[in-house]
Amino acid sequence: MRYLLLCLTFLLAVGTPVSANESEGVDVKEIVLGHMSDAYEWHITTLGDKHLSIPLPVIVRSETTGEWHVFSSSRIEEAAEEGHDYLGFFFNEEKNGKIYERLADGSTVRPWDISITKSVVQIWIVVFVMLAIFLSCARWYKKHDATKDAPRGFVGMVEMLVMTINDDLIKDSIGEKHYRPYAPYLLTAFFFILITNLFGLLPIFPGGANVTGNINITFFLALCTMLAINLFGNKEYWKEIFWPDVPGFLKAYPVAIMPIIELFGVFTKPFALMVRLFANMMAGHAIILSFTAIIFIGWSLNAVLGSGLTLLSFVMMLFMNCLEFLVAFIQAYVFTMLSAVFIGLAHPEHHAK
Repeated sequence: MRYLLLCLTFLLAVGTPVSANESEGVDVKEIVLGHMSDAYEWHITTLGDKHLSIPLPVIVRSETTGEWHVFSSSRIEEAAEEGHDYLGFFFNEEKNGKIYERLADGSTVRPWDISITKSVVQIWIVVFVMLAIFLSCARWYKKHDATKDAPRGFVGMVEMLVMTINDDLIKDSIGEKHYRPYAPYLLTAFFFILITNLFGLLPIFPGGANVTGNINITFFLALCTMLAINLFGNKEYWKEIFWPDVPGFLKAYPVAIMPIIELFGVFTKPFALMVRLFANMMAGHAIILSFTAIIFIGWSLNAVLGSGLTLLSFVMMLFMNCLEFLVAFIQAYVFTMLSAVFIGLAHPEHHAK
């Protein structure tokens, strides 16, 4: 029943994607890419020709005057409806709806843009949820003796999850001697990805943003792991990169083949983390949105085909939402596991022969 309501609410949030001229059919690209991309507003639903959205703050620096401007994104839309730009700024639909500035000579330029977009708001929401979860758990431990009272309910579930990730994943992957400094980061990354993925499954506010399907977010997470690996790796780790235990002709003469390969691996490991998380989460959202588009495509052709495709698409959407619920946990687990493994490889123990 939960996923039934989720799918029905999702259809309401998507709205009617059929264009005004039905002969043109359904713009599937606009449905899929439009709902997965970042935005300067939080779209709730579409009722007829009216879009119900929450405008977000725009913070841009004018290339003409050099001044910073802060205003609501609705100002640009209102100005566009009147046929002009707002302070010279407009949404460039050819550039995925990004804000551009129109100069005096008619040319356009991308200004400095640090606006609070949909993904930023979603991240803030996730951060507040994480604070609420862990502060409430900390309050329980402050009031109880953990050696005598076992937590139950929500606190017990959080403790079970934390202990599983910390003891069975982080400690085993990095090693009992080195895991403690990295555990806070890895646990934070796990819960951030997990909660963000779960919010992404919600069809309406405060969920629905495709945060982990944004390569900028996964790039930052992978960059944090890369810094944790290489800034705190011991000398044995760097020795295995620049002077590995292989025959001399492979590491020195005539070409240092192995050091080049190992150095290349320093960058491919975080790259794999970035692409794996981004591709899996983006693909899940794209498939669900594509099944949604099939419903409207069928009804735009005829009622009989639309009824059949609606039932088929609904069943597939139900299955994909169940699968995505599992993937939300798996991707958080895999990212944390691989990060822990890579960090553990940066602390090889030297064993004397």
